[in-house]
Amino acid sequence: MTDTLIHNGYHGSVRYSSADEVFHGRIVGINDLVTFEGTNVAELKAAFKAAVADYLETCKALGKEPEKSYKGSFNIRIPAYLHKEAALWASINQISLNDFVRVAIDYTLRNKEAVAVLLHEQ
Repeated sequence: MTDTLIHNGYHGSVRYSSADEVFHGRIVGINDLVTFEGTNVAELKAAFKAAVADYLETCKALGKEPEKSYKGSFNIRIPAYLHKEAALWASINQISLNDFVRVAIDYTLRNKEAVAVLLHEQ
């Protein structure tokens, strides 16, 4: 089982361990490791909110700016031929490579089912 929780702009992954009979998760989208767990959904949600609060308090105590979950930038690794083709296509169409990638991601997310079929055909 996989799901997500959201609190204060932070996302938490959720998994269930049948061996331990416990839900556990971590805040995703930040570099720090922040985990939480609970034996039922209510306990899990409370632990997630407490973990977010603790993360923010710890950052404040350390004088560190808390990371924002999904701040809008990321690095990707793709084969050189894809990088070249994407950059050339973007240039020919007078857009930045950034805009090309943004549009491609947006298109994929708006057409999830069709893209999923294509991915599974490969």
